[in-house]
Amino acid sequence: METGDAGKRLRRDQIPPDGVLRRAGGAPRFRLMLTLLYRVVAWLVQKLGVAMLILVLGLGAYACWLFARDHIDFDLHRLELLQQFTGEQKHLQAALGDVKQRLAGLETELVAQQERLRMADRVIAALRADDTWWSTVWDKLFGDAGEVRTKEERLARLAKLQADTTARIAGLRNAIIRTTWERDGLEIALGRANKNLAELERNQSKVLHYLNQAWRKTRWYVIGALAVWFLGPTLWSLLLYYGVAPRLSRGRAIQLAEAAPVLPEVGESHVSAEVSLWPGESVWVREKFLQASDEGLRRRTRFVLDWRIPFTCAACGLSELVELGNEQAAAESRVTFSNQADPHVELAILALPEGASIVLRPSFLAGVVKPRARRLVIRRHWRLFTWQSWITLQFRYFEFCGPCRLIVAGSRGVRAEVLADRVGQTAPARRTNQDATIGFTPNLRYRPVRAETFWAYYRGMNPLFDDLFEGPGLFLCQEVSKKGETSRARQFWAGVRSGVLKVFGL
Repeated sequence: METGDAGKRLRRDQIPPDGVLRRAGGAPRFRLMLTLLYRVVAWLVQKLGVAMLILVLGLGAYACWLFARDHIDFDLHRLELLQQFTGEQKHLQAALGDVKQRLAGLETELVAQQERLRMADRVIAALRADDTWWSTVWDKLFGDAGEVRTKEERLARLAKLQADTTARIAGLRNAIIRTTWERDGLEIALGRANKNLAELERNQSKVLHYLNQAWRKTRWYVIGALAVWFLGPTLWSLLLYYGVAPRLSRGRAIQLAEAAPVLPEVGESHVSAEVSLWPGESVWVREKFLQASDEGLRRRTRFVLDWRIPFTCAACGLSELVELGNEQAAAESRVTFSNQADPHVELAILALPEGASIVLRPSFLAGVVKPRARRLVIRRHWRLFTWQSWITLQFRYFEFCGPCRLIVAGSRGVRAEVLADRVGQTAPARRTNQDATIGFTPNLRYRPVRAETFWAYYRGMNPLFDDLFEGPGLFLCQEVSKKGETSRARQFWAGVRSGVLKVFGL
């Protein structure tokens, strides 16, 4: 018992402290923070690098254009500008000296007028110091009339002098204000002239001269371009996600058929898929997906999948197919398919019995197995006047009809999502990443809806719209969303090609 208790104690002693556990658990968080910091720094370095490139290319191009436009000697032109700025500086200095002298005279006169007004006020106050109502009545009744008249005349002259001096003081103050403004304007102009002269004397290089001139004329355009580069994508993404996408998502869904009497049968996806060819059957397959086949099959070249849509087949890679046919009487043959170029692509067999059909993007089609005597039926549906088509830029849909078997390729596999009635749901509905959608049964109501989170859309992890399917049926999607060539921003024309293919439903 003691040995067992000692062993238990030993095992308890071997348990690390809580602090060690917290530090061990904090290591992944620390690595995550470092990863996020690295991404932020990388994004900032990229933005600043492109901003510097915009600045250098913009100013350099405009400076070269200015240099090519000027057909004058740089030194002669610089000497003329130096003389012009020097003359302007002297003229402004002289004008500023006159204004300062005039301003000093006005201020001196203002002081004198104010002193004169104060003296007049003191004299008037002294003359009226002894004036009371009793003395005024006494002087009028018994005083000397000449003395009273002389005093009143003197008071009148002093009042007029007081009024004239007050008006003069007001005029002088207005003149001082205007002269001060004039002086300030001349000082600003003189400072600008001094700056231009100092810059001209300092700038003796042609390169710096034209770069400086280019910056003066284009700085607001350059600042605007940099603002668009830094803030434009974010503002545009916010406008699309919160302003445009919610309104467009409320449009009417696209439904290509009323009902699907028979659903397709979808097999599991694998890196390779083996298909049995029964007597009378043939397979059309892309060259890169053909891995192995039994001997004895009739082999020939099928130039396009369907001669009714030759340009479509050529655009999405369904040209120069390998056709294998089983012409034996009662023996099956086997053909193995696998993507020889991309090991991440897996294949699934989609069986379409009689009456079944599926809307499929031909770009995901690797091959078709069908009875040799029957024609492959592909219906085309155009939707030009719906919001959904303009949102997804897909105006044409291809419906493959049975009986046939389709070999479908998808990134990391092909998954079939079956929509059926569930308890608590008014109608079956399911959304998926738009880049992952391969096809769907034509009876489903299909419409794009806004991506679930703005951050996923802004970081490019999810398109602006997801695909929403409603109703009983099934749709096919890739296990991992793969944009293909459009994910490579450096391949501009590859993105244009992918967009054009999407417009035509390919």
